[in-house]
Parts: sequence; structure tokens; C-alpha cells
Amino acid sequence: MVSPFSRTISALLCEQAVRYPDRPVVIVGERHVTYTALADGAARIGAALRMHDIGRGDRVGILISNRLEWLEACFGAAAAGATAVPFSTWSKPAELAYLLADSGVTALLAMSSFGGQNFADAIAGALPQAPQLRLVVMLGAAALPAGWVAYDAFRAAAAPLNPLPPGEGASAADDVVILYTSGSSSRPKAVRLQHYALIENGFNIGERMQLTPDDRVILAPPLFWAYGACNALPATLTHGAALVLQERFEPAEWIALVEGHRCTVAYTLPSITGAVLRCPEFRRERVVSLRTGLMIGAPEEVQIAAERLGIAAICNIYGSTEVYGNCCVTPCEWRLDRRMAGQGPPLPGVHVRITDPETGRELPAGEDGAVEVTGYVTPGYCGGSYEHNAAAFTADGYFRTGDLAHLDAEGCFHFAGRDADIIKRAGINVSPAEVESILLQHPDVAQAAVVGASAAERGEAIVAFVVARVGSSVTAGMLISHCRDLASSYKVPDRIELRLALPVTDTGKLFRRALREEAAILVK
Repeated sequence: MVSPFSRTISALLCEQAVRYPDRPVVIVGERHVTYTALADGAARIGAALRMHDIGRGDRVGILISNRLEWLEACFGAAAAGATAVPFSTWSKPAELAYLLADSGVTALLAMSSFGGQNFADAIAGALPQAPQLRLVVMLGAAALPAGWVAYDAFRAAAAPLNPLPPGEGASAADDVVILYTSGSSSRPKAVRLQHYALIENGFNIGERMQLTPDDRVILAPPLFWAYGACNALPATLTHGAALVLQERFEPAEWIALVEGHRCTVAYTLPSITGAVLRCPEFRRERVVSLRTGLMIGAPEEVQIAAERLGIAAICNIYGSTEVYGNCCVTPCEWRLDRRMAGQGPPLPGVHVRITDPETGRELPAGEDGAVEVTGYVTPGYCGGSYEHNAAAFTADGYFRTGDLAHLDAEGCFHFAGRDADIIKRAGINVSPAEVESILLQHPDVAQAAVVGASAAERGEAIVAFVVARVGSSVTAGMLISHCRDLASSYKVPDRIELRLALPVTDTGKLFRRALREEAAILVK
């Protein structure tokens, strides 16, 4: 498919509205919103922002769940020339206060409450710490504090904004969004991402899935996460396809959305796939429309998504927020065993190298080392995380991911694990991903997570947390024997704990820090 001409997201939306005026761009529940309608809504938000003197150089916060208003706010900020700063809807009051102050947003478009949290009260309490915030637009509030504006009234305040002239509107190299990383172990980092790179890398991701305008993409992970904002969103829009949004993941509803809207593409995670397969309402025929999508997980988890969930052409991926969601994606037409084995070649415009963590020397094919990426990479962190820039980039401009991997002879990427997650057992490095892969080969294992725990003279013990398949009677002893049959002795877990579920972060990723803390107690 030919890439769109536009290199800012506001121009992209207008371009696609001309090309696909009556096609749906987003489906929320039973509401089908066309490209033309979203472009109109974004232009109205952009005009209202300009009325409040918010434009190029300003930052606009978004605290909204997966719904139409999030998209209107994001594209509206871009239309006004400003940068969108999406915030997590899982933020607690203290976290939100930090984000509002650190981001420097001058305007905030927010929902009054979500998931049992009262955002209106939290925002009001945070205002003294964010004196630069001069405009609050609230969605869904029965009453508003003085000076705040209701979302519907704000949207209707002005005629749709016409595209701005050069110098007033955003340029291709301007920041389109600033995404805050999940921050599971420390303060979240503020990651700057640029218009042109978001569009170009997103288009290339869509090409690896072979997206077309006829595709419907189910997205349950949040739009404020890189998986949504700089992956699913640009991949979908650059191909004229439609996003089917789930406001908050729930497996029975997810199945119903796929079935009801005949979704063809799924952005999934091991936690999503597992919950759907365990759901009493799951039947393969209900999700038979699914064709391709993206999957973060071990080889066996990719296989489960392809064979049990039925997404036959699922793509295996590698990336992070700093590299626009993904920098390596397996082509969907590859054989499943090849897609399971690695994360594919780098995307066009991306270069990946593997270096010795100690010397910085570039390593040959087949040898694990530190992953460094250039091409479509953040220009740097901002706010309080600006101080990390010096350590995050090499002298020649490569981003240090903190991951370990190797490239094979054909230049394809094979993830080994986070450098910080590698287990040092009796002087030998053990990859948690490799042990997890061994456990997942047992027919009664649905999910597995492996961490290290300090164990005196042994260095670190290997502790595995396992979720068994429904109805299984597998025991820890049986799984230990299974590992001994398949792996070298130093890779066999010292302890296996059976669990009903594994802890995940707000964005659905495995919460390893919580498991490491539990493992430390268990091994004492």
C-alpha cells in the first residue's frame, strides 16, 4: 500500500477524510464515526484551543479512556499546533499531581471519573502544584468549579479550524505526543515522539500486518500507552482502516466486540489472550474473523494466540515507547514457527545493533548482547526525566534499550530479556524468557513468569510463578521434572509457585517487580 503524503497527524486525518470520507475510522460500542466526522470533531477542538491562545509550543493534557473524545482531543491538539500529553487513567491523585506538574501542560481535557476514581477532585487538588495549567475541560461532570469548561460546550464554541499556515501549525519534526512510561519501578519517564516518525513507523508496522482499508482493529490496551498511541493508532489510520475501541478490557465484551464488528486485527497481550481463552463465553467460531495482529510474548504465547485464539497470521514484535512502539515486527506471511522464533527484521528506516555491554564492541550474528537502536527513536526525554538523556544515548546517536538480544545471520532480531532481569546463578547468566519458554511447553501451563531472588552462595535462585490451564491438576514437582527433561540443570527453577493469575501493570504488562519482591520472601 502507498504511504499517505502527510507528515503531521492533523494533516493525515484530513488527507484520509478526503480519501475515505464515509468509512469508519473508530467504532465505539454501536457508534460508527467516519473519517470525515472525526476530522470535523478534531478541527472543532483545535479551534476552541486556539480561542484560549493555545498553539504551537504548548502542551495539552488528555485524561480520557478509550473513547472518541480521546481521539478528538489528540488530533485537536495537533490541529492547533500543540503537543498532546496523554495521562494514564489509572493515575492516583498523587501520581496525577506529579504528571500535571512535570509535563507543563497549559490545558487539560479530562473525564470527571473512571474506574472508581474521581478525577475532578484529584485535578482540583493538584492545581496548586501545576500553576501553568490555565484551562480545564471536563467530560461527564454534573457540576464544574468556576473557570472550568464542559467538554460539549468547549467543542461547540467555534467553527472547525482550518489548517494553519507554516510556522503556526505543527511541523513534521515537532513533538506530536509526550508519552509517560508505565513507571513500575520509579518515576515515569516523559518520552518525546515526533509527527513524521509516528506516521512513517506506524505505516511500516501496518505493512508487516498487511492492513487494508477493510480491516477493523480491536484495541483493548489503552490509547495512552505506546501500544495504542504510536502503534495501533497510526498503523490503522495510515491504512484507512477502523479502530474498534474497548474502554476497559473485559474478556466477554472483547469476544462480543470481535464477533459483532467482524474484527480482523487484534492487538493482544498474554494476559488478554489468556483471559479470553478462559472466558466461559469463548468459542472459536465467535472470533473466526480475526486474521492478523500483534503479540508481545514468549514463542509459546505467540503460538497460543495463533492456534488456540485463531489469529493465524499474528505478528511477533519487539519495541518500547522510545522506539515508537515497535522497531522489529515479523511479516505476517511468514510460517508460524519462524514468527515464534524471533521478532523479525527491523522495520524500514530502523537500524539495530548488538554490542558487548562491557566494552561497547559490536557483536557478530548469533551472540547475545546489549540492544541499541537508531532511526525512528525519541529525540529524548523531557521534564524531570531529562537527566536520563546522557545515559540513554550513545555518542553516535543510538538509543540504549536496556535489553539483551542477538541478530541472526539474516539480520532478524531474537529477544533474550531485560538486562536487569537476567538471573545470575552460580556465575552463569540465565534468561528468564528461556526458562518461561521451557515451562510453557508443558501442556498444562497457561502462563509462566520467572524471576531471580538472592540466594547467598548460589548468587540468585530461579523462582517461577505458573498459572495452570483450567481443570489441570499439575503440581510444582511435575513441572520441575518437566524442566529437568528439557533444560540444562542450571536453568531448572529452584522453586515453582502455582497461582490463579499473574500480577500485571495498569497497561497489562507483567509486573515483574511484584514477583521479585514475593520471590525474595519465599527464598529467605
